[in-house]
Amino acid sequence: MTVQDFASLGLADALLKTAATCGYTTPTPIQVGAIPPLLAGRDLLGLAQTGTGKTAAFTLPMLHRLAAAGARDKRIPKAPQALILTPTRELAVQIAGVVETFGRGLGLRHALIHGGVSGKPQAVALQRGVDVVIATPGRLLDLLEQRAIFLDRVCYFVLDEADRMLDLGFVRDVKRIAALIPKDRQTALFSATMPPSIVELTEGLLRNPERVQITPTSTPIERIRQSVMFVARPNKRALLSRLLGAPEVSRAIVFVRTKHGVDRVVDALKRDGLQAEGLHGNKSQGARQTALDAFRRGRLSILVATDIAARGIDVQEISHVINLDLPDVPETYVHRIGRTARAGAEGIAVSFCETEEVGNLMAIEADTRRRIDVDQTHAFHDAGIEAEYRSGRRPPVAASQRARRNNGNNNGGGRPNQDGKARSSARPQGQGRRNGGGGSGRVRRASDARQSA
Repeated sequence: MTVQDFASLGLADALLKTAATCGYTTPTPIQVGAIPPLLAGRDLLGLAQTGTGKTAAFTLPMLHRLAAAGARDKRIPKAPQALILTPTRELAVQIAGVVETFGRGLGLRHALIHGGVSGKPQAVALQRGVDVVIATPGRLLDLLEQRAIFLDRVCYFVLDEADRMLDLGFVRDVKRIAALIPKDRQTALFSATMPPSIVELTEGLLRNPERVQITPTSTPIERIRQSVMFVARPNKRALLSRLLGAPEVSRAIVFVRTKHGVDRVVDALKRDGLQAEGLHGNKSQGARQTALDAFRRGRLSILVATDIAARGIDVQEISHVINLDLPDVPETYVHRIGRTARAGAEGIAVSFCETEEVGNLMAIEADTRRRIDVDQTHAFHDAGIEAEYRSGRRPPVAASQRARRNNGNNNGGGRPNQDGKARSSARPQGQGRRNGGGGSGRVRRASDARQSA
C-alpha cells in the first residue's frame, strides 16, 4: 500500500489536524504498517529501530479508538482504559508528551506513572479519572498494591521497548501486570530486536498478531558514520576530552558502563573546561530531567550516560555518540548509536576499544554484519590492541569485566529496576474486585518493600 499522507491512514480529523500542526506530514514506514491494523483492532508485533516513529505508530490509533468509543464519557476513577508500559522514566516522559499533544484535542486525559518522585500526586491524578496511563513497571506495581489503580477496564495495552524491558529484568513484572488486564484487550508489543525471550513473551501476550518489521534485527541506521579507536584504558579520558573539544562536535552523548564511571568522566571533562552533565539511575528525577531539558534545548552540549538512557532520549541534532566503554551486548550498541542520525539527519558514532573489549567489538561486528572503520589518526592509537583485533581470535569476556558489569550496575545483586537498582521479589498476588465480594482483592506486599521504579 502506498500512503502519501496521514489522511490516507483513516485517522480522525482532530488527530490529523494536530498532526499537521506538529509537522507530521508523511507517515514513516512503521506508522504505515502499524496504524491500519491497530485501527482495525488487531494485536500487533512491531519490530523497528529507535527513531523510526514508533511512539506515534501506537499512540495515534489508540487515541482514535478511545475517542470513537466515547472513553471520556465512561471515565471511572482509578480505572484507565489504556495502559502503555515502558522500561524507563525518560521514555515514559517522552511518550506522555506525545499522548498529551494528541489527546488534548480529543478531550482525553492521561497520567504519567514512574518512580523517582512522590507517588501521591500520581495517585491523586488517577483518582480524578484518566483515560490513558503511561507507566514504568515498578511504580505501577506499587500503586496496584496501594489500590490506587485498577486494570480491569484496560482494553488497550501497549508494551514499548520490550527487549529493553527484559534486559532490565522486568519479565515477571510484565507478566504479572498483563495478568491483571482483561484477556479480550487489544495488545501491541514493540521491540527493536527479536531475541528468543521476546518470541516467548509475544506468544503469551498476543493473539494472532499482525507482524510489522521495518528494519532487519540489530542493523544500525545506515546514515551513521561508525569508527573505532584502539586505545589503552589509561588514555581513554584524555582521548575523550580531545575528541569532544573538536569544533565539529556540537552535541554529544558519551556512554559509560557504570554509574560511578559516569560521575568520574563528568568531573574529568569539567576539569578540562568542557560543559558536561551525567545521567544515571542514582540521580534524582529532578536532576535527570533538568539535564535532559538543558541537553534538548542546546544549553548543554555533552551528556554522559549509562545505558539507562540508551532508548529514553529522543533529541534531535545529536552530532556524535561516543562509546567510552563498549557494551557487552551487541544489541545495546545499536540502541546507543541510534541516538544520532534522527529525523533524516546524519550522525557519527565513535567507539573506544581497549584490550578487554576486543571480543565485544568482534561480537558487535558479527551481529551487525558490518566491519567498523578503524581510526588510526588519533594520538593514543594502540597498535598492539589493533593487532589483537586483526588476528581474528575473539578473546573471552574477562572475569574482571563481568564483575564491573554486575557490580557497577546492580549495586550488589538482585534484579535491577530501570535505574539499575536492586529490586526485591515483592509481587502482587491478584487484583480482585474494587467493590467488595470474592475475596479481599488486595495486592499483597512482601515485608521487604520494593524500591520504587
